[in-house]
Formats: sequence, C-alpha cells, structure tokens
Amino acid sequence: MSYEFFVAKRYFQSKRRTGFISLINYFSIAGVMIGVAALIIVLSVMNGFETEVRSRIIGFDSHIRFRSFHDKGIDNYKQILNDLKNYDHVKAISPYIYDKGLIGNGQNRDAIIIKGVDQKSVVDVSDLEKNIVWGELDLDTLEVTGEKPLPGIVLGKSLAWRIDANLGEKIYIGSFANVKNLFMPRAPKLKSFVVTGLFETGLFEFDSNFGYISIECAQDLMNMPENRASGLEIMLDKMDLEIVNSVAGKMADAYGYPYTTETWFERNSNLFSWMQIEKWAAFIILSLIIMVAAFNIISTMIMVVMEKKKEIGILKSIGAENHSIMKIFVLQGVISGIVGTVLGCTIGYILCWSQLHYAWLSLPADVYFISSLPIEMKVLDFILIAAAAILLCFGATLYPSLKASKLDPVQAIRYE
Repeated sequence: MSYEFFVAKRYFQSKRRTGFISLINYFSIAGVMIGVAALIIVLSVMNGFETEVRSRIIGFDSHIRFRSFHDKGIDNYKQILNDLKNYDHVKAISPYIYDKGLIGNGQNRDAIIIKGVDQKSVVDVSDLEKNIVWGELDLDTLEVTGEKPLPGIVLGKSLAWRIDANLGEKIYIGSFANVKNLFMPRAPKLKSFVVTGLFETGLFEFDSNFGYISIECAQDLMNMPENRASGLEIMLDKMDLEIVNSVAGKMADAYGYPYTTETWFERNSNLFSWMQIEKWAAFIILSLIIMVAAFNIISTMIMVVMEKKKEIGILKSIGAENHSIMKIFVLQGVISGIVGTVLGCTIGYILCWSQLHYAWLSLPADVYFISSLPIEMKVLDFILIAAAAILLCFGATLYPSLKASKLDPVQAIRYE
C-alpha cells in the first residue's frame, strides 16, 4: 500500500474532521448512490420495454423476410423454400401472401391488411396461435349454420371490435388486386369467410389492421397461381442481430435481383433507433444527479484542504512532492465516488431483482400489453454507469487537489 493511499484513507476516516464537512461528504456519497441507482433502474426498465416490444414484433413478423423487389411475388416459392432451409441457423420457413383490401359484415366496413399463411408452418415462425385470445387458429373450410361451408379467418381484436365482428360470424373481404387502372376496370373480387379467432399482440398497429386467411384462399382472392407467394418468413435459432444480418446478407447475395431480404430491425428501424436515442437521453439527463454530487465533492475537498493545511505543510516539508499531495486528495475523493457507486449499484440491483421476481409495480393489463413493469438488467449498463460515476467524481477532485499540491509549506506551518 502506497503512503498516499494510506494517508487518503486516514483522511477519509478521520474523526477530527468537523461535523459539517463530514455531513457534506455523506451527502456527496448519497448523491452518487441515488444517481447510480436511478440510472440502473431507468435503463433496466427501458431495456425491459424494448425486449417486450421486440419479442412481440418478431413473434408477429419473424426474423427475416425473403421477398422480391416492389413485392412482385415469388414464383416457384416451394423450391426456394427448400433451398433456404439448408442455410445455417435457419429454424423454420413459412410462405405468406400480403395485400390490402376491404372487410365488412353487411353493416360496418373498414380497411384490412390481408395475410395469407400456411396454417401448419406459420406457428413455427410466429406467435399467432399463442396470441389468440378468443376462438382458435382454424383457417380451414368450416360448416356454418344456414350457410354453405366457408373458410376461416382470424382477425386482430381491435379490428374485429371496430367492425363489430364476433366469433362464428360471416364477414366479407374485397380485394382490389385485379383492378389495374381506370380505363380497363375489373370488379373487385369478393369472398366470404367465417370468424374463427381473434388475436391480440398488444401492438395497436397489428391488432387494428391484420386478418389471417389460408394461403390457398389468398391466392384465389388475389388471382395468384398456386406456385406464387408474396414472400417467405424465416425464423432463425438465434435472435442476435449480427447473426440475422449475416444470414440475410448471404441469402440476398446468393439469389440477387429481383430477390431481396429484410430483417426485423430493418422493418422497424425507426422505432428501435428512437428507443436507443431515448436510452442515451435518459443516461445523460440522469447523470446530472451524479454531477450535483460531484460538485458536493468539490466543496468537500476544498474544505478538507483548508482544514488539513498544516498537515500538508508538514508532509511537503519532509519531502512529499506535489504529485504525491495531489494524489492523496484525488484518492480521497475517488473513495467517496467508489463507495457511492457500489452502494448505488447494489440498491439498483436489489430493486430491479425484486421487481423482476415479485412484480411489485403492476400495470393495468387492459391498457398496456403487459401486466407489470418489465425489467431487464444488462452487465454493460452497470459497467458504463459505474465508470461514468467514478470518472465524474475523479474530475471533481482535480481542482482542489491541484490547489493542495501548490500550497507553500512555509506559509502553511508559519504560525504552528
């Protein structure tokens, strides 16, 4: 142990320090502790929300979409599907047809995004079946009382409420896929369905716009041949963005134009980029709490230097160099920062852990898509927050430590 650290530790623990200086030092440590704990809790909550949103988006829309430019469709999609299965990390693939249309039940009408899927494979690339809150995932042709057999459709809950569509009710979907221009008009194609299920992802954009039908019905509704689909949804065995980008890039390079790939991040880049900006903004704003504590450290250190003037003069008179004196007071301030940082990390971890396991803070499930405040703690966040806190505290010690190192020993001990 260097003598500088020994002296700094003695100063930090000194009983001779005036009560006022000691109180300010405790306030400084408490300020660092509160700032660090607040940063950890806020960033953990934001991580939790980001993970929830990401899992729901991916659960609805898969990791990678393989499609054509301008969504012209993919011919012989079954052959391409079999080829793509051989790529590393590919877990499941399902074809889809994607278009827009009108939905109505005779009284109410609204716009709808029609998604034709293969009922057997769609459960492997999405959480559609898990998200059904009423009814079931049944897109086959069903018997309807007083009607001829009709194919099934699964609607988003908000969309179903908007048009007042209930389970077992007959609805109509109109497609404008065949209407090419005004000069050679073709009547929109109309097809009847029976509502077999309602799904809820918790994301309004999906729940209020989407309806699922079988891929065969979608091909018939949009006059597409049996060997054509809008694209392929691909689920990997890992959600890591680097792996997803790597696999998507290899597929795009192998097939080239007119085919392309689109990852879950690219489809929602604005949302996730904004969430990242929010995290950095929260980090910077809450760091101001630590900066307030750092200013307290400056005032504490200045008063300590004034109180220890005689001791500084004695140390310099027996040979202590300027950088050693400066090091003593830097270490004293850094010790305060480290104590506050460790306490803040501990408190932040305990509070986040308790919320994660016991869900003390609940949310109304009918308003939010989750029932409790989500938490996700990341080691990197703890490291960055601790490093930022200690650096701020270190910076706060430089001025008073520099003043202490420049103290004239003759002046300091003249009247002692």
